[in-house]
Amino acid sequence: MTTAIVSDLHIGTRLEADVTRRPEVRERLAQALAPADDVILLGDTIELRELPVETVLRLAREVLADLSGALAGKRVTVVSGNHDHRLVEGALDRLRVEGGELGAEWSGTPEASPLALELARLLPDSELVLAYPGVRVRPDVYATHGHYLDLHMTTPRLECVVGRLLARRTHGADHVYESPADYERVVAPLYALSYNLAQGRDDGGMAATRFSNLSRTVWARAHSNGRIGSFLVGQVAIPAGVAALNAAGVGPFSSELSGEGLRLAGLTAAAQVVQSLGIEADHVIFGHTHRQGPLAGEEHEAGWRAPDGTRLWNTGSWFLESVLLGGRRQESAYWPGGVIYVRDSGPPEPVNVLRDLEL
Repeated sequence: MTTAIVSDLHIGTRLEADVTRRPEVRERLAQALAPADDVILLGDTIELRELPVETVLRLAREVLADLSGALAGKRVTVVSGNHDHRLVEGALDRLRVEGGELGAEWSGTPEASPLALELARLLPDSELVLAYPGVRVRPDVYATHGHYLDLHMTTPRLECVVGRLLARRTHGADHVYESPADYERVVAPLYALSYNLAQGRDDGGMAATRFSNLSRTVWARAHSNGRIGSFLVGQVAIPAGVAALNAAGVGPFSSELSGEGLRLAGLTAAAQVVQSLGIEADHVIFGHTHRQGPLAGEEHEAGWRAPDGTRLWNTGSWFLESVLLGGRRQESAYWPGGVIYVRDSGPPEPVNVLRDLEL
């Protein structure tokens, strides 16, 4: 039994950074999924924050049509992330109406969500299952998109800052995260706002796009070749802003924006989510940060093992993170094309199927 896991396809970005728009990329993805017995789409499969949903579904129809052969006869588990949280909102409402409690491994049929039902129609030869916030892949392997980690990140990304501010304002400075419901109280309103902005007039979609990409813009300016601009952003503006946030009690945030700093911040936050949700697993797989790993040689580097011993694995993405690639591009851990295979035994196996493809 082999399960193939991919995350962060982001089908339907306004700036066309979702690489599955390209036929040659869809062919590689189909080849990667074909040998698997079942497939998990681990969040942010469709981008619902930048374009109207009808446009996104039109693009998804083209992508899924090319994947349908590789997915035929398989169970396809769709886990919602922060950019496609709308897929599961109807199911969460039904759970609340019925007085149920969201656990770490909820699953249901696509009928619980109009958008999920539409995805199921685009894959008529597959068994589509909704799951949230994560899914048990094997008794010792758990997978989740990973967006809850934003509420523990020390990197001052916009969504992390806004999430902390909202949590402090609505639930108090001492809000504790011990269940998915604790996280949902903070993140769900943010995700609903982003989705609804994208469904309005074009200026609303542009506003949501700018919101989504603001952190990338700041990163690019802080690491630009222009010495004065880079210094002002990286050495003056960001530290001053971080100091102000920390002084206001919103943090703790750090002004460390190196690649290594981002990696460690993401892994530390992911480990905190595992602890908060009480996930018992030898291996936890997540996406969200778009940074695949551990790559060869990274297995023993700091962060890839949580304090309780759980090994962390990141799928990477199918999104062209131009501002994070640096000069080595195809060798970068941010290069799109990540897949993780989970077999009957042994650790997860991360691969990248686009390393030799120019994008």
